[in-house]
Amino acid sequence: MVLVDLKIKMNSFLSVVFEKEEVESFFYLLVDFRLNLNKMDFLLNPNVVVSEEDEVFFESVIQKLKTEQPIQYILGETEFYGLQFKVNENTLIPRPETEELVDWIIQDLLIAKNEGLTILDIGTGSGCIPISLAKNVTGAQVTTVDISEAAIEVAQGNAKQNGVDIGFINDSILEPKIVNDSKNVFDVIVSNPPYVRNLEKQEIKKNVLDYEPHLALFVEDEDALIFYKKITEYALSHLKKDGVLYFEINQYLGKETVELIENLGFETVELRKDMAGNDRMVKAYGIKE
Repeated sequence: MVLVDLKIKMNSFLSVVFEKEEVESFFYLLVDFRLNLNKMDFLLNPNVVVSEEDEVFFESVIQKLKTEQPIQYILGETEFYGLQFKVNENTLIPRPETEELVDWIIQDLLIAKNEGLTILDIGTGSGCIPISLAKNVTGAQVTTVDISEAAIEVAQGNAKQNGVDIGFINDSILEPKIVNDSKNVFDVIVSNPPYVRNLEKQEIKKNVLDYEPHLALFVEDEDALIFYKKITEYALSHLKKDGVLYFEINQYLGKETVELIENLGFETVELRKDMAGNDRMVKAYGIKE
């Protein structure tokens, strides 16, 4: 088999499940991953011969994609903020809107030009937020906490792979024990906590609903802002006086989230939209006396 025939085969098998553009993106991602060839390489030479061993690999991936298993889990890796991260069923797949949150923080900290900053990330997952911050904020001391030991194990591997030194804590922010030490005072606290309500499950695609960890995704409808409340309360006693709190949020609960944070004790709360125009992140600072 040659590459162009493989491309035709993928379109034939997967077009009933995915849009043509998405199948094409899968093809180029797989060719790069397995054969170390980019899109231009294919366009210049579409008749590259695919070995029998590689054919078996592509066939296996096609069958998994037909069940809508995320390609990031199939390959075991993904890119975030220019860095490579291992991912599996114990971690969420990093999203572009989370990159926007990370970029907001980095740009703020670069403007501040403060070195030796202390940063706490709550909800480690793959480690995409704390690792990206540690990689891009010179001299920052980054700590991250997660309730899932399995997620922390993945994130520790990602930290090593990306050459950053991060402190990892296995704890629950809803009932913090280890991370509740009063000596831990931070310049920045950031979190992308669970925020999808059960009533929104009907909007969630099968590749997310069936494969990504529900512990990191969903909250009960009647207490949808529980993590924002707990983390904001924690931040009020664990941020330095001029410290800043950042959240990724539920796009449908922007106003409610801002009001919650203000009512709990922050003077200024900025709500920002993502590139798709959805209310997606907040920045809170100025702790009321």
